[in-house]
Formats: sequence, C-alpha cells, structure tokens
Amino acid sequence: MNSKKSLVVGILALSIFTFTLGWISAQSYDPTKLSEVEVSPDPLQRPLGVRDLDEVWARLRGNYYDAKKLAQDKLEYGAVKGFVGGIGDPYTVFMTPEESKEFGNDLNGQLEGIGAQLEVKNGKLVVVTPLKGSPAEEVGIKAGDVIYKIDGALSQEMTLYQAVSKIRGAKNTQVKLIIIRENVPKPLEFTITRREITIDTITLKKLDGDIYHLAIHQFNDHTNSEFQNAIQKILLDKSKGLIVDVRGNGGGYLETSVEIISEFISGQKTAVIIKRRDVTKNETIKTGGSAKLADIPMVVLVDKGSASASEILAGAIQDYKRGILIGEKTFGKGSVQEISDLADGASLRMTIAKWFTPLDRTIDETGITPDQEVPFTDKDAAAGKDPQLDAAVEYLRNR
Repeated sequence: MNSKKSLVVGILALSIFTFTLGWISAQSYDPTKLSEVEVSPDPLQRPLGVRDLDEVWARLRGNYYDAKKLAQDKLEYGAVKGFVGGIGDPYTVFMTPEESKEFGNDLNGQLEGIGAQLEVKNGKLVVVTPLKGSPAEEVGIKAGDVIYKIDGALSQEMTLYQAVSKIRGAKNTQVKLIIIRENVPKPLEFTITRREITIDTITLKKLDGDIYHLAIHQFNDHTNSEFQNAIQKILLDKSKGLIVDVRGNGGGYLETSVEIISEFISGQKTAVIIKRRDVTKNETIKTGGSAKLADIPMVVLVDKGSASASEILAGAIQDYKRGILIGEKTFGKGSVQEISDLADGASLRMTIAKWFTPLDRTIDETGITPDQEVPFTDKDAAAGKDPQLDAAVEYLRNR
C-alpha cells in the first residue's frame, strides 16, 4: 500500500471514537498476582468475521432471480464500501478504481460535471463552493446550499460519493437539482448542463494604488508553481499591498497550504499542528523560512466556502497577526485525510488526524471568525459589487 499526500479536503467535523485499549480489573494492583488480573482484549486486534458474507454470497449465487446482476467485483467493492462506511465518518471512504481516478482528476484541475465542491455536514449534502466560472456558479448555486434531490432522488439516502457520481456526467448532459437555501422559504430548482471544467488554481490582477489581488482557487499539485510565478510579478512591480483571496476555496493538499504560508511568515515558524490518535506521532509542521513576501501589507479574504487548507492559511495569518482577515466566518473543517492506493487501483481515503492553528486553536465545526466581518449579499452580486474586496482595498490604502 502506497500512501499519497495528506489532504485536508472534505468539509465535515471529524467524528470522535473511543477505542478500548485494555484495562485492569482490581481494587488494588498486586504485581505478585498478575495471573489473577483480568485484561480485556483489544477489539482492534480481533480477526474479522466474514462467515455471514460468505453465506450471503452463496445464497445469492444459488437463488437470486437475475444472475446477470451478480457481478462479483461490484458486490465485493460494495461490501468494502459498506464496511468502511460503518465508521460513520464521511471523510473516511473506500473508492473504487474509477472513483479514485476521478478524485485524482479533481485535484489536478480536470473534471466533467457542474463544477461544485460538495461535502456532508450535519447529515446533509452541502455545496462547499461552486467553482469559479463553472455551470453551477453560472446558474446561481451558492456556498451553503443544501442539495435535497438529484434528478428526483433524495440525497440523504446516498453516500457522498454516490451523490457526487449522480451529479457528475458527460459534458452536454443535464442534471436537475432541488436546493434548500437558508432564508429562502421555498426549495429552488436548477437544471444544469454539465461541461468539461478546467480549474485555474491562481489568478492575479493588479488593482488601483499598486495593490495586487491574488485569488487561490484550490491547493493542488500546480498551486505552488503558479504562486511562485505570481510572486515574481508582485516583487518586480514593488506592490504596496496584497489581497489573498481564498473565498470559495474548499481546500486541497495540506503540504501546499504550508508552502504558501511559508512565503508570508519569516523564519521557521509553526504553520500547523497535527494531532493523531497516537500522541507520540503528533507533529508540528513549520514554515520553510524563505518568506519572499514577508514585508508586504496583506489582507486575506474568506467566506463560508473557505475550508480546510484555506483555513490553515487563514488561521496562521491571523495567529501571527501577519495580516487581517476580512469577510465572513469560514466553513470549519479541521481534520486531515490521507489517501492510500490499493493494488487494483482502488484507494482508501481515511481521516488520520485533526489539525490546529499555530496558537493551538481548533476550528473544527466552528470555523474562523474574520478580524473584520463584511457580508456579501445576493443584491451585491446582482449589482456587480464586491464589498469584501472593497473593504480590503480600503484597509490597505489607509495603512
């Protein structure tokens, strides 16, 4: 089994499980009577019982009406999915070879569908963010929308990956979504035409007053190299201020977020703290020490679509008072996943830790409250206004 990069993707709180590690039943401990001490077995060491599975398979094979539906590979994958799903953590999932390939394409900026990042929160299928320029954004899907039905089927009866697979599809085909939106009394209906989507991870724009607006749309394999190119332009132009925009950025690779943080904070400082089940394996990940942009005044724009890796960046900037956060409270996803490849191309995406900001704050479920809260309403969007960006520009100009 070959481990890939650590991820901080997906947007639901890490469930907490208590594992029985063994206990001693005695009013007082006497080392001379060790044989009388009752020690409970470690349930994690108990062999798996698969007798029911074998028996069920035998009965299906012998009696199920439609033998064409008894595709053994499909049933075996389904069994593993159900086994992993029994944990109850939507971030810990088994992915078939096809799903693994699709997931990899997402993080490489290549996919076909409606262009929205989805996760499960409080048992509901939630839009973390519609991707910039995507069909989802164009029809009016918003961060925080709850997807109630997908082509008439209830989303709550699906796993996250079943829902994603149902929404995805070949370009030029359509999917119908019923959406529940906060403060909107009736469900909304959207018919969206799927298309091929390419995700630009970095966009850079110069604003009036020698201020740069740098938007990071995702933390993937290409982000840091694109970011380094942007840094060169900013430095050559001797910019007087920088707005780093992670609104609607649902996350990506933990390592990439640390690479970005390293360009803003001088020295080798704590970027993020990782806490695992085995406390001896906890780690503090530090910045790289290069910090090419350590002295430029900066603002980080955040909203409820800013999650995971975006929150790692925002949390570090806020803790070190390196800049200020403007916008709305972030999503609140403070767990770390790791993807392990399996021999047949399938993979296991597993929650391995929780992460904390440099000041040891957890943002899981609560999110990060910006230093300056500025709402962005539907009226603002319809009028082509961006009050959050305007507030960032005003802050930098008045420094």
